[in-house]
Amino acid sequence: MSSKNIDAKTLSRMFLTGAKSLEAKKAWINELNVFPVPDGDTGTNMTMTIMTAAKEVAGMGLIEMEPLCKAISSGSLRGARGNSGVILSQLLRGFTKGVREKNEIDIPTLAGACNKAVETAYKAVMKPKEGTILTVARGVAEKATQLCTETEDMSEFIKLLVDEAEAVLQKTPDMLPVLKQAGVVDSGGQGLVEILKGAYQAYLGNDIEFSYSEEEKPAITTEKSYEVQANFEIKYGYCTEFIVMLDKVFNTKNEQDFKTYLESLGDSIVCVADEDYVKIHVHTNDPGLVIQKALTYGALTRIKIDNMREEHQEKLFKMSGGANGEKTYVEIKDDNTTDDKKKAETEIKSEDKDIHEISEKATDENNVPKEERKDIGFISVSMGDGMDAIFKGLGVDRIISTMNPSTEDMVEAVKEINADNIFILPNNKNIIMAANQVQYMVEDKKIYVIPTRTIPQGITALINYTIGMSAQENKDAMDESIKGVKTGQVTYAVRDTVINGLEIRQGNIMGIGDHDILSVGDDIEDTSLKMIEKMVDESSELISIYYGRDTDEQDAGDFAAKVEEKFKDLDVEMHFGGQPIYYYVVSVE
Repeated sequence: MSSKNIDAKTLSRMFLTGAKSLEAKKAWINELNVFPVPDGDTGTNMTMTIMTAAKEVAGMGLIEMEPLCKAISSGSLRGARGNSGVILSQLLRGFTKGVREKNEIDIPTLAGACNKAVETAYKAVMKPKEGTILTVARGVAEKATQLCTETEDMSEFIKLLVDEAEAVLQKTPDMLPVLKQAGVVDSGGQGLVEILKGAYQAYLGNDIEFSYSEEEKPAITTEKSYEVQANFEIKYGYCTEFIVMLDKVFNTKNEQDFKTYLESLGDSIVCVADEDYVKIHVHTNDPGLVIQKALTYGALTRIKIDNMREEHQEKLFKMSGGANGEKTYVEIKDDNTTDDKKKAETEIKSEDKDIHEISEKATDENNVPKEERKDIGFISVSMGDGMDAIFKGLGVDRIISTMNPSTEDMVEAVKEINADNIFILPNNKNIIMAANQVQYMVEDKKIYVIPTRTIPQGITALINYTIGMSAQENKDAMDESIKGVKTGQVTYAVRDTVINGLEIRQGNIMGIGDHDILSVGDDIEDTSLKMIEKMVDESSELISIYYGRDTDEQDAGDFAAKVEEKFKDLDVEMHFGGQPIYYYVVSVE
């Protein structure tokens, strides 16, 4: 195809084909990443980011430039996952700003949009790092500026930009020593190249099958990659992401103040402000402080908190071949206490080639933290790594990782928190009475039990805690907030039975509501959708989906997309819960 301009329909095809091109190679791009952090799954994060926008674009009827650009920009920002995903969303956001007012895109406009994309992305990142996706994008923009007066053939122009992206990508190992040590190019940059390649093929009108052969894949040696991973020091342990739904003005000064505050707590900071919401990504040791500050600007949604140290160790374990491999695995147990506030000793608990676990023991003989006494402390019952991380991010001091703790278990947790007032969130209707007994067994602390019957109610209660209010005022507000939370849980039947007229066979999938079984079937997604249908009413605004330990992330993402499609007027969030037994835990508010 030889043309001087790109119309909205062509841009739409280029965007969708670029997204599919990235999706086809996401697993390969994941393997390129040498940084041992949760948002190191660059291929997955970039794909989830762009596919959120792609679904909006694919669902459009009449394709016109302005609504197309809005779908690409807002969709990618709402779906942004990980550092690489947020940066990609900003590249797309900046690009669409440069073309949205045009009926057709000519070469000078395309060059300007490439530069606007880079400007927007660099502005969003607190400390831009060269040798990354940003460098590749900047190389493309600079090349576009250079070439825009040298050719009138759009096909040739785009091809030269793709070639430049490839050339800059190959230079990334010279900019980041960690890439050179592992013998790879930057994974985010590779993802951007795949998008550009797909877009170019769509512009040419080629119907291409997205696949790759092992021969195309850059060589990555296990030894090099393992060495890089093993030597990588994670300074800040929690990858924290969320969107702030603004309820007050968030001007340039507010944005800069917030960025400065985030910088005092961590790194890898991306802060993107739009008219109605702000997207945040930060690596920090205290997600609770980040979230508390963000709550002063509005309500939070799409909260995701990952323990990077834990995932680092899991990755090393897999790379080493597990307990049967030649290397050993060291797990660091994080008790959420900073090094300067405790003394620790390490104890090797196993020998030979079994998993080695290093546990840190507080030396205070009464097992009471030595921090200064504070006003408020939180205890939450939880199930699953993802749920645990969410609760920690919301400021919980002690997690009880069993859904059936005794009163004594809760009393022991209370003793470990040096606070005047302790909030307990049972998150299970069967242990609320046990939790209420704690107040009669503790003399030096005031106990407040929030009668949360489910995990989602516990999360909502914590989100509605307000700094500055008294403990009793917060107790009243949290009690009130959980009344609007409906919970559904999807699991399997272990025996044949009949309940409320529903015939259930062993192995059936069940959608269990707050009071009744809402759906029964043979398919997880279908049964889950039917359950949600019965939970949603005209007052519903938000559906939160927590996928379990035995549910594949991609399957969960596909399911969340179906829920979004079915309930278009509601906000839909997806989180990793990691809970056993339940494929999905769903809340409707």
